[in-house]
Amino acid sequence: MSSTAAQLVRLLTVRGQTLAVAESLTGGLVAAEITTVPGASKAFRGSVTAYATELKHALLGVDATLLAQRGAVDPQVAAQMAAGVRKALGADWGLATTGVAGPEPQDGQPVGTVFVAVDGPFGPGSGSAAGGKVEALRLNGDRAEIRRESVRSVLALLLRELASEQTGNERAQDTEQNGGF
Repeated sequence: MSSTAAQLVRLLTVRGQTLAVAESLTGGLVAAEITTVPGASKAFRGSVTAYATELKHALLGVDATLLAQRGAVDPQVAAQMAAGVRKALGADWGLATTGVAGPEPQDGQPVGTVFVAVDGPFGPGSGSAAGGKVEALRLNGDRAEIRRESVRSVLALLLRELASEQTGNERAQDTEQNGGF
C-alpha cells in the first residue's frame, strides 16, 4: 500500500466524496493500489479497465471520432475517460490512465508516452479546463516501471488537487480523526 493511496482514501472519506478509475495501460493497477488501503470502500466506487480502444468509447463515452483520428494515447482521450468513468460510476472524482507501456510504439506514440487525468468538482480558481486536468508524462524504463510510475503519477495528481482544495475545517477533521491535534 502506498502512502499516497492511503492519504487519498483518508481525504476522500473526510470529505464524504467518492472516486472511480478508468484504466488502460495500467490494467487495473490503480484500482488495486487504492483497494489495498483499509477502509477504501468508504470512498472507492469502482473501476473500468478499458484496454481495448473500442471499449473507451462504448463504456466510457470517449468520442469515437477522436479515437479514430488520434488513437487512444491522447490527452483529450484521457480527459474524456476520467469524465466518463466519473459519470458512469456516479463518483465525485474520476481518474484515468492511457499510454504506451511497450514494448512497441502505439498510435504513433513512442514507448513511455502516458497521459493521466483527473475530473471532479473543481472549485473556482482551480485552473482546470472543462472540469478536468491532464498531465503528459514521458517515462523511461521497462513495461513494469512505466506502469508503476503511471499509477504513482495519477494518484499524485488527485492528491495535489484534493490538497489544494482542502479547507481549514477539513484539515482539522482529518488531523483529529488521525490522532493529531
